[in-house]
Amino acid sequence: MATKKKIQLPEVNFSDYGDTRYLHLGTPWVQGSMNIDKPFDIDLEYVQRMMAWLLFVDIDQVNKLHAMQLGLGAASLTKFCFKHLRMTTTAIELNPQVVAACRLWFKLPADSAKLHVVLGDAAEVAQHDHWRGQIDALQVDLYDHEAASPVLDSAEFYADCRRLLTQEGCMTVNLFGRSSSYEQSLAKMAQAFGEDALWAFRPTREGNTVVLAQRTPQHPKRAELMARAEAIQARWPLPATKWLRVFKPLNV
Repeated sequence: MATKKKIQLPEVNFSDYGDTRYLHLGTPWVQGSMNIDKPFDIDLEYVQRMMAWLLFVDIDQVNKLHAMQLGLGAASLTKFCFKHLRMTTTAIELNPQVVAACRLWFKLPADSAKLHVVLGDAAEVAQHDHWRGQIDALQVDLYDHEAASPVLDSAEFYADCRRLLTQEGCMTVNLFGRSSSYEQSLAKMAQAFGEDALWAFRPTREGNTVVLAQRTPQHPKRAELMARAEAIQARWPLPATKWLRVFKPLNV
């Protein structure tokens, strides 16, 4: 029986600058951040955009939905879904030091009936039957300490992600790194979800591009999207109306 190769996990540390705390994986690259005075809000612009799936659901029913994060980072998405949206929330994280850091330094609550942080490999979780067809909002942000390109970025992986989703479910993915890999990532997502299922934001100034993929493609009219964005913004600390200036469906 083959033994599994041991993965060398990077050291986890943090730094404070003004009222912001940053998570690092042994390098200066920022893997996540938190406003120390508002620990359950989302600090980084691209991470806020990972919540764009809210534009495609009934916001009065959000607390009945299930969110899953593949990659914990500084736990911004996990905390927001659990605390602000009151969703059942599951986070998958490979590095136990990241989980410990989030609990010690980033105000991640303890596990409870509606919050589960699972130590595990995102690829194995996506392949497994356990959560298949149960996830309404899948948020994928998988980068190693060098932050050069996504750790998991194959058509097979995205197909596994699609199988995790409910019929109305959405996946949001952070794509960051060399621009040449962006088109390749989009093509792989299109292969898994279909070309008419993809939406994308323009890149942030830092170079993060958030792509959204729908299990069942939806193309609401702009007026309807704006009404939804206004409702989201009125209820939660998210700049949803600004999203619509830089968010559109894609034809890959």
